[in-house]
Amino acid sequence: MLRLPGHDRDMPQGHPSFHAKMNQPLFNIDPLHVDSVRYAPAKSLWFTTMALTAIVGGVMTFSWSCLLLFAVTTSLVLLFGATLGIHRKLVHESFQCPQWLEYLLVYLGVLAGMGGPLGSLYQHELRDQAQRSVDCHDYLCHGLAIWRDAWWQLHCTFESTDTVRLDARSSVLNDRFYAFLERTWEMQQIPWAVLFYCWGGWSFVVWGIAARLTVTISGYWLMSYLAHNHGVMQFHVEGAAVQGRNIRFASLLTMGECWHNNHHAFPDSAKLGLSPGEWDPGWWTLTLLHRCRLVWNLRLPEIFPAADH
Repeated sequence: MLRLPGHDRDMPQGHPSFHAKMNQPLFNIDPLHVDSVRYAPAKSLWFTTMALTAIVGGVMTFSWSCLLLFAVTTSLVLLFGATLGIHRKLVHESFQCPQWLEYLLVYLGVLAGMGGPLGSLYQHELRDQAQRSVDCHDYLCHGLAIWRDAWWQLHCTFESTDTVRLDARSSVLNDRFYAFLERTWEMQQIPWAVLFYCWGGWSFVVWGIAARLTVTISGYWLMSYLAHNHGVMQFHVEGAAVQGRNIRFASLLTMGECWHNNHHAFPDSAKLGLSPGEWDPGWWTLTLLHRCRLVWNLRLPEIFPAADH
């Protein structure tokens, strides 16, 4: 077992460690230049439709069984899909697993309703490259007032004149299953809507689809806004236009994604909660899957500085 200095949690063996230093830029590229932030009708309609259905339909159809369905489906999609499938596996490849499990995790990530796998990968690379350059547009760093940022992120799209380097495995970019999900990511909600309707009627559709998507999409935006404007910092990445922040109260709600300052310092780490008391359900799940021999090669910081923050 490997123990990081100053920490009380053991790390599984058999992983490729990597060392990320503070005060060192993670990327060295020119700033992205914006053409415009444009209203995106399809994106806006998608979110607005789900939000209005969730608010109006949710009030009219509330029951404890509906609330339980919402809580369970939202938790599963966030944990296994958005956190493990899209972010830690597809984007950062912070662990390895069988192909069937990767497909399952990424599929669950698509059910979060924020885009297809390739689109999500592109958007993540766009933001990461901009935030680690010497300058960053307000859209990409959540740099405006909260209500203006909400409008931009939930209803608009960003266009740049610069070419974004998409650092991804060719096996991902050329994968037929991911291409299929990219073309049909919105329609992937339909089979589940039919299942929920057969199970519990329209109330289950409202809470299992519309309410889940509304909370997932708006919650993801809100935590991104907070994690770049508020919260605590224990690392500083020199030369980066934007520093991440840790939002402690949201550790369970975000499945560990709230430790964003840690993530900026060690972007490829499978473990986001690095200090004692930084709860990380995503990491807990990975360690359990590791013990079941379903994941391996968990990437971790080789050295986590205990001082000189």
